[in-house]
Amino acid sequence: MSNPPSEKAAEREISNEENAIGKEGETVTAHGIPNVADLAQANMRGLRAPEIIARLTPEQRLELEARLRKKIDFRLLPMIILMYILNYIDRNNIAAAKLAGLPEDLNLDPNASQFQTAVSILFVGYLLMQIPSNLFLNKIGKPALYLPACMMVWGVISAATAAVTNFGGLIAVRFFLGFVEAAYFPGCLYYLSCWWYVKKHKSYGILSILYTRKELGLRTAFLYSGALISGAFSGLISAGITQNMDGAQGLGAWQWLFIIEGVITVGISFCAFFVLPNFPRTTSWLTEEEKALAVWRLEEDIGEDDWIDSEHQSLWLGAQQAFADVKTWVLLVLLFGIVASGSVTNFFPAVVKTLGYNNVITLLLTCPPYVLCVICTWINAWHADRTGERYWHVTLSLVVALAAFILAAATTGLAPRYVAMMLMVPGVYCAFVVSLAWISNTLPRPPAKRAAALAFINAVSNASSIYASYMYEDRMAPRYVIAMSVNCGTTFMAIVAATVLRFMLVRLNKKLDQGIFVEGAINALPGEAAQHGFRFKV
Repeated sequence: MSNPPSEKAAEREISNEENAIGKEGETVTAHGIPNVADLAQANMRGLRAPEIIARLTPEQRLELEARLRKKIDFRLLPMIILMYILNYIDRNNIAAAKLAGLPEDLNLDPNASQFQTAVSILFVGYLLMQIPSNLFLNKIGKPALYLPACMMVWGVISAATAAVTNFGGLIAVRFFLGFVEAAYFPGCLYYLSCWWYVKKHKSYGILSILYTRKELGLRTAFLYSGALISGAFSGLISAGITQNMDGAQGLGAWQWLFIIEGVITVGISFCAFFVLPNFPRTTSWLTEEEKALAVWRLEEDIGEDDWIDSEHQSLWLGAQQAFADVKTWVLLVLLFGIVASGSVTNFFPAVVKTLGYNNVITLLLTCPPYVLCVICTWINAWHADRTGERYWHVTLSLVVALAAFILAAATTGLAPRYVAMMLMVPGVYCAFVVSLAWISNTLPRPPAKRAAALAFINAVSNASSIYASYMYEDRMAPRYVIAMSVNCGTTFMAIVAATVLRFMLVRLNKKLDQGIFVEGAINALPGEAAQHGFRFKV
């Protein structure tokens, strides 16, 4: 192995390389090979690649990266999607339990909105725990242990719901279920962002500090599709249990619903302990070559590993940095508006029940909107990643949701109301998934800041479910005028927030073109930034 090139030789090598930006924003050399193994520039920055990486040709590096990516995808994505399906089912199965006799068996007072309180109290615990949980996960650096452990606990709590006998017991169980479930979704968003990064962009030693826009966006869509698939599965499971198990072993159908789904959750959590990887540095089932490449990619990106050990992670500094970034607050308004509009899914079986069918058919009719939603979400996220565009993929989806809410409130006809139900779920969640990917590109590192921002935005946006529960009382059926009107307002608010964010990011991109310093982005001389630098997705 030859000695590392001298600084002058490295400079000549960099200056002689003709770079172009591909259609996906990836830097390529004059020979058409993606710039993934520029060891000369790394040497100039004081970094030394391990021997196992330094001896690879660019072609071998690409092949190894592709193999690593596939290995992580097959090991990571199916399990976290399955875990999220169960997370969402255990959170929202109370809506199906309502049709299976829970309010009657627990003597809940409909005039006191006790059922609505039982639904909303979950989100109080959910809101309180998200930021501390993500900061704790960032501190310990063991998601392969932490997330399955939380899953096991919430599975036990969900199954224990079958044992409650009164309103007070239901409130206690629901609060602690939300408290524990809060760890999962923001934890997964942060978890994914620690594994996938965009290829390095040259800018005279300054590296872009961003998450993989192409890889991470679609993977986030895959993750959230778990919630949408759960909506379809939950209806099918609930219909089967309601039809066949009511009264079995002296238990009501709603009790079997909680027991069966809780036990499945606990069983899957055991498997997750052995399947999920930790962060690249701490993953035992990667080969030495794959582990070295995974760690080296991060060192190339930012000059050091994104997660090294717990001593390098500042809990409160990350939170302070997130709160000080104005983009965090604009994204918060955007996500709050979308999630508030999507709160209809917490009571979707009750909304569908207003069509006049029996309980089993009602539960089956909740499935098609979620199936359509999964398909539309994947297409919308794929096209957003392919084009690199965010704003129109968010706002046009919200316009569809807005039209659906207006239609639902304006008519009592069976066909138009079910059309509205078919459109409102895809309209909201197509925008939501792309907005999550937008966060990945808009909020910079360090990782503690990213963890705090993701948890903060997700927690506060879910606070809307606390008040939304009281807009779907039985006396407000079938049009739920108040709920649909509020949903129209929050949808419009999200459109406005997306528009404001777009103007902000366009302005920041213009500053980058002019070589003006922008925190959290590649900053270079005029012209150089346009060719080599970071760009906010708009």
